[in-house]
Amino acid sequence: MKKWKRIGYIVLLAIVAVLSFTIFTNASKNNGKTQKDKTFSEIKFVETKIANLLNTMNHIESRNYGIVTSELSKETTQKSSGGSSSQSQSGGGSSGGESSGGGSSSGGEGSGGQSSGEQGAADSSSQGKTEDEEKNKKFELKSKGVLTNTDDINWDSVKSEIENLYTSLPSITIDLYQLNINQEDVLAFNTEIDKLTGVVKDEKKEETLSQLTKVYEYIPKFLRSSGQEELYTTLIETKLNVFKAYSKLDTDNWQEISKDMKNAIDSYSKLLTNTEIDARKQYNISKAYIMLNELQNAVNLQDTSVFLIKYKNLLEEMNNI
Repeated sequence: MKKWKRIGYIVLLAIVAVLSFTIFTNASKNNGKTQKDKTFSEIKFVETKIANLLNTMNHIESRNYGIVTSELSKETTQKSSGGSSSQSQSGGGSSGGESSGGGSSSGGEGSGGQSSGEQGAADSSSQGKTEDEEKNKKFELKSKGVLTNTDDINWDSVKSEIENLYTSLPSITIDLYQLNINQEDVLAFNTEIDKLTGVVKDEKKEETLSQLTKVYEYIPKFLRSSGQEELYTTLIETKLNVFKAYSKLDTDNWQEISKDMKNAIDSYSKLLTNTEIDARKQYNISKAYIMLNELQNAVNLQDTSVFLIKYKNLLEEMNNI
């Protein structure tokens, strides 16, 4: 009897051990997946931030129109309100005569009535000023295309974006370490952001574009090292080469720009033969490939405006994949 009890205890302990191991293994897998997903979200956040800053340097926006507010001149305001004021004056003549008849009765009121009346007049005057200010503003849609944009770079906005990036950097660094990503790459990435801050502070466009691209170089490295989705990683590698070409437009070094575009096309071509990609995305992938080659044609023309127009359209298409 004791023998069977011992066997029962051994079997029970074995079952508990197996269940504990299974639960621990699944928990570890879930934690690993959660950490991987969190790090991917952080890498994607940095990618979007750097890409937007690159586009800001040449006012590249996905929106083709923006709302512009302007102040109407005093002459325009007076002309528009001239007709209505003249009508109110003519209509007020008869009422003025009536009020003069009852002037003696109202004139006998005390000083308390006058003070409350003055307060009410001040309030209505203040409210009238606010309404007039709103009426004097003009709102209109303004084209925000490459050929129509004449704005200067908003360096204050760029500096704010860079400074805000530092608030997320410590947690991103820790999460990259936890996925066993090369520590030297992580430290170098942080160093490049420090260098970026320096050139942005000095408001140097060409150097800022170059430094932004150097920061962006680490994003596909991190994606590869953390085992992220092949499609997204290849898209980012392609965008890196496109950004390299884009960042050199002000140098007029079209030979180097052409090399970068060739690397972009070579990198992207992997997606055309990848059978694991969802068939529903193949149309957009093929369309973006055609647009990449069209961008290369703009390089052959050596026309910056044509390049920027096609560059903007290409990025919008790639973001839809």
